[in-house]
Amino acid sequence: MSATQTAAEVVVVDYGLGNLRSVTRGLERAGASVAVIEEPAAVDSADGIVLPGVGAFSEGMENAGPFRAALADAADAGTPLFGICLGMQMLLTTSEEADHAGQGEAEGLDLIPGTNRRFHGDQKVPHMGWNELDVQRDHPLVDGVDSVGSQIPQADGVAEGGSVDGDHAYFVHSYYAEPEADAAVVATTDYGPDFPSIIADESGTVFGTQFHPEKSGETGLQILRNFVDICA
Repeated sequence: MSATQTAAEVVVVDYGLGNLRSVTRGLERAGASVAVIEEPAAVDSADGIVLPGVGAFSEGMENAGPFRAALADAADAGTPLFGICLGMQMLLTTSEEADHAGQGEAEGLDLIPGTNRRFHGDQKVPHMGWNELDVQRDHPLVDGVDSVGSQIPQADGVAEGGSVDGDHAYFVHSYYAEPEADAAVVATTDYGPDFPSIIADESGTVFGTQFHPEKSGETGLQILRNFVDICA
């Protein structure tokens, strides 16, 4: 059954730091019925949950604090939970970002054990723009990713002229996930060292992308369609 036929009920968590408009539009294009929520109780009836995000880890965790228990309960119940960019980093245990900013240690959701590390050495920070995805293992989120083309989008996520290979995506970030378990890594991307660009927990129902699928053309749309199918 295609994503447009499933019409899964997906909620997007609004905790003040998300690309809500572009994420919502991308999910709707992928076939989901989307509600942006501000109350943790709204998580309970959803077929799937999206935790978007841009900004600092410590601020994200502070703002999303009221959702912590509801997200943990949903993950325990097997409801698909999809973190995007900062939202993916928030799935981990902690981040070096708080220490770097002089804010001490900030505790993540700890749904995928690990730490977010800052790029260092010769890498330009932030890592911004198109980069390649190297799928490391099977996961429903990456079904068909290697077989699609990708249009280069404008800043608001609308496709414009030009194209890249089907396994590229659009990144904007200064920190990257380092899960404790190698098995948590679904795909990697080369930016000096390889870093995990898609991760998932052992159950496979909690996962995230470091890139923005809603801004990644046909590749991102395929991933969003896959998410909707997982939810349905």
